[in-house]
Amino acid sequence: MYVPQSDGPSAPLELAARVRARGGKVVGAGGCFDLLHAGHLSLLHQARRLGDVLVVCINSDDSVRRLKGHDRPVVGERERAALLEALDCVDGVLVFGEDTPEKVLAELRPDIWVKGGDYAGQRITEADLVESWGGEVVVVPYLDGHSTTNRIDQLTQQAGAR
Repeated sequence: MYVPQSDGPSAPLELAARVRARGGKVVGAGGCFDLLHAGHLSLLHQARRLGDVLVVCINSDDSVRRLKGHDRPVVGERERAALLEALDCVDGVLVFGEDTPEKVLAELRPDIWVKGGDYAGQRITEADLVESWGGEVVVVPYLDGHSTTNRIDQLTQQAGAR
């Protein structure tokens, strides 16, 4: 697991432990976060309001490639992590290399795991794991019209039309 913060490789995990020890709620959110957009910001702000600390778990470059295709990510993991860390609502970032975040979630053990509204009505893959330690999975409303894949497809079409 790569932890981009300069505070050390376990800083987000240590922060979560400190918050939990004083009775606070640890919130986690995850995804690729390639080409940060308003939909991502909406999800992150909503997630942060659910607890005392927000740690974002992002897919590594290799993981994004396996999930999204050889031409992704558009933005590398170090830059994606730095952009997320620069947001006031984000307290830490963890990068995971697997296709799903179960391993990093087992280390972080968030009280609340947040997914975007595009998962509404679906059983979240990692829900059983999060619920095994008493955590909860929350799906926050989706901001319509904001999809990284759709945005990339649109830009590719525009570039081809020139």
